[in-house]
Amino acid sequence: MQIARTCRNEMEPCRQRDRNRSLATGLFMKTSCSLAALAVVLLGMPWRSMADPPLVYNVENTGTNYAGITNLPSMSQLPLVQPLPDPFMWLSSYTNRTFNSRSTNFVDWEQHRNEIAALIQNYEIGTKPTVDPSQITASFTNTTLTVKVTVGTNTLTLTCAVSFPSGGTNPYPLCIGLDTGPYGALPSNLFIGRGIAGISFSSSQVTPSSNPQLSNPYYKLYPNLTPSNTGQYSAWAWGVSRLIDGLYKLNGMLGTNQIDLNHIAVTGCSYAGKMALFSGAFDERIALTVAQESGGGGANSWRFNHTQPSGSVEDIDNTDYSWFEDSMMQFSGNNVSYLPDDHHELDAMVAPRALYVTGNTDYTWLGNPSCLVCSMVCRQIYTTLGVADRFGFNVDGGHSHCTFPNDQTNDLAYFLDKFMLGKTNLSSIIGTSGATYGRWIQWWGTANPAFPELSLSIPAATTKGAGTLVGQGIVGINGLTSADLVVNLGTGDATKLTVPTTVIIPAGQSNTLFDLTVPGNSLLDGDQQVTVFATSSNFTTAQVHIIIHDTNTATLSVTL
Repeated sequence: MQIARTCRNEMEPCRQRDRNRSLATGLFMKTSCSLAALAVVLLGMPWRSMADPPLVYNVENTGTNYAGITNLPSMSQLPLVQPLPDPFMWLSSYTNRTFNSRSTNFVDWEQHRNEIAALIQNYEIGTKPTVDPSQITASFTNTTLTVKVTVGTNTLTLTCAVSFPSGGTNPYPLCIGLDTGPYGALPSNLFIGRGIAGISFSSSQVTPSSNPQLSNPYYKLYPNLTPSNTGQYSAWAWGVSRLIDGLYKLNGMLGTNQIDLNHIAVTGCSYAGKMALFSGAFDERIALTVAQESGGGGANSWRFNHTQPSGSVEDIDNTDYSWFEDSMMQFSGNNVSYLPDDHHELDAMVAPRALYVTGNTDYTWLGNPSCLVCSMVCRQIYTTLGVADRFGFNVDGGHSHCTFPNDQTNDLAYFLDKFMLGKTNLSSIIGTSGATYGRWIQWWGTANPAFPELSLSIPAATTKGAGTLVGQGIVGINGLTSADLVVNLGTGDATKLTVPTTVIIPAGQSNTLFDLTVPGNSLLDGDQQVTVFATSSNFTTAQVHIIIHDTNTATLSVTL
């Protein structure tokens, strides 16, 4: 198996819009708000309306009022953000480097999502063009759906095989499988047994998977786009959206069969797993996205992958450059911390719709530790938005790449039953844990985009038997705490120096004082160096040294 070829990478556009819009799940309108709910909104805590956030929408992008953000900074003008960027921070607060303006209210997510989309398009994949419905024609003959997109005098044609389960009934939920069959690399029986139809999407009908050329149909439609300024994941996500356009053009009627346009899923594995993730992120008509073993450039963090041994995982330095616009390569190496987005935000763009991602620990190239951290952070975002049960992940091993393992069957069944069959009474939090991720997001809301670090300050030297040095120790952090922070203290030799077992840095403070106790003894043991260290969850360990001078003396006598 050629990992470098099968494990590929990817990433899209962004003010206040009329909130009363027709949704695929019905007309969603805010009608009233209790004082308690209002208090939650005002405090900026996770918000959930009287009616839950929609499961899906009936338009490609609900945030068209925010689209077209331009004049984004060049890399030399971007701030350095070592941890993961804050998805709830306003773009203006990021670009002006104040980092002090954000909102976690769900009513603001539409704008956040489109600002993230603008960053991903501008710095990673290039523009995903919008299409007028008048440019779309669609037809269905025998078992083939044909969708044509005409721009000017040029036409791009998508032909996709459709399969209907024999035991299903109208209207059929639908899965779009990317490049490997109507259900991707997932077990077809889990779909067919539930009466879910499938469509096979071939990305090569838009652009080839390698060596794209201006002669490709996609670039003929858009002469302003080139393989240099547009990555394949932008083009392929565009193609999936055009397929969905065709379904809407036909009102879901394919011959005598009806497609349920409220229940569309998209899935793919490896490079197609990235394709599925970009497609789901950029088209809100997709109710469920399953990104299977997508690796670097998919459900992984570019920043985290850069921390791994060089060449061991897919990062900006060694991905397939044709999948991304050329300018993304300026963020290779240590410049990755200047990238204003990362892929926990690509994951989060799917919210509030459903997303399930998987990894495979048997393949180092897939960057599974990164997938775990990115998934844990994405869960935090979904939880903040009040839709934690719509995101799940499973990073396991014991199976070949893109071979579906049995232990993921219950996970997938949950997502299909709830988000394809509409069994909304189901609720589950799905995800393998074990990843330490807090240090990647601890800065959110602090206006200090750096990894959390502890600092220690103590006297450089003291003398044996000095007793208690009141308040002469200082432990601090690089920023302010939003809640009381417990710090563990210790020394390398408690017979020479002791400190409190724990101290607390109060909420809103950056440091606190502590005492050091230096006991005495009658031993003549010379000057001693003792280490003092501090630890706290999600922080790097801090340590300093102190010299304890020996005050004992001895008289040398000689008897002859």
